[in-house]
Amino acid sequence: MLQHWELGQALRQRYHGFLNTSYHRQEVYVRSTDFDRTLMSAEANLAGLFPPNGMQRFNPNISWQPIPVHTVPITEDRLLKFPLGPCPRYEQLQNETRQTPEYQNESVQNAQFLDMVANETGLTDVTLETVWNVYDTLFCEQTHGLVLPPWASPQTMQRLSRLKDFSFRFLFGIYEQAEKARLQGGVLLAQIRKNLTLMATSSQLPKLLVYSAHDTTLVALQMALDVYNGEQAPYASCHIFELYQEDNGNFSVEMYFRNESNKAPWPLILPGCLHRCPLQDFLHLTEPVVPKDWQQECQLASGPADTEVIVALAVCGSILFLLIVLLLTVLFRMQAQPPGYRHVADGEDHA
Repeated sequence: MLQHWELGQALRQRYHGFLNTSYHRQEVYVRSTDFDRTLMSAEANLAGLFPPNGMQRFNPNISWQPIPVHTVPITEDRLLKFPLGPCPRYEQLQNETRQTPEYQNESVQNAQFLDMVANETGLTDVTLETVWNVYDTLFCEQTHGLVLPPWASPQTMQRLSRLKDFSFRFLFGIYEQAEKARLQGGVLLAQIRKNLTLMATSSQLPKLLVYSAHDTTLVALQMALDVYNGEQAPYASCHIFELYQEDNGNFSVEMYFRNESNKAPWPLILPGCLHRCPLQDFLHLTEPVVPKDWQQECQLASGPADTEVIVALAVCGSILFLLIVLLLTVLFRMQAQPPGYRHVADGEDHA
């Protein structure tokens, strides 16, 4: 919480003169994933960004004021909680990623190490894709000053950290990174592009839009932008997009990444552009990784086998339809035929 409060203070200082010194709801919009930790992070950040003063200080003993943080249920979040799903095409890409030489080599080289971690933790399913949970727990304990178990030596922690970095690249890179981006981080990037465009063409949006989410959110976005440094971001990291209006009236975008509290944010350069990237160039360069229709692109393409099945079903259906038509025709003709002659008994002749 302290790290996020300090981040809020740093943002307050960075945007002094741009944001109002007191909180105005028209200037700020904050959205978080529906997790306790991200909601609390957003609230701690806002406490540092907008400490109350004057009439906003409702209690002289409390240097805090309530500021709304918006969210949606986890099952409905299609913007900030990654990896996004269900998405059959993304799952297919992940299965194909598991067959790549890089993934196979990592699996072989770390097999004994993963077995050791499983034995020491008592977990039954420790793989390249799940071992990050172990590292997260140990890292959190270490950060808060707790003593780690003897087996979690510095060398072990370093190896676990590297495997967590690999798990990020597995999720959003290694294989078909651009298509993965369209199905994952490109969704958030599409919203950010929309925000920047609206800010450049109207004054209706707030000056500050904040998203409070996860390390996977950050990696998905940075992989889509192709600016990811390959390492796990520390707590309270912040990816910043700044929109500038030039003297000629055009707009430009600058990106920064704050991953160290004692240093100024690092400039990030979108490949193919300058640090101060003209908005139209930014939109053009990021277009390939933004989905046109996420739901449609998530569907699996029909392969040759699927086509053969469809054709076979169509043929069978046609034959069945013709048989039914033929049967109905025969029945209709039988009912429509006039009655033939029949023998009349002698008794009926004298009736």
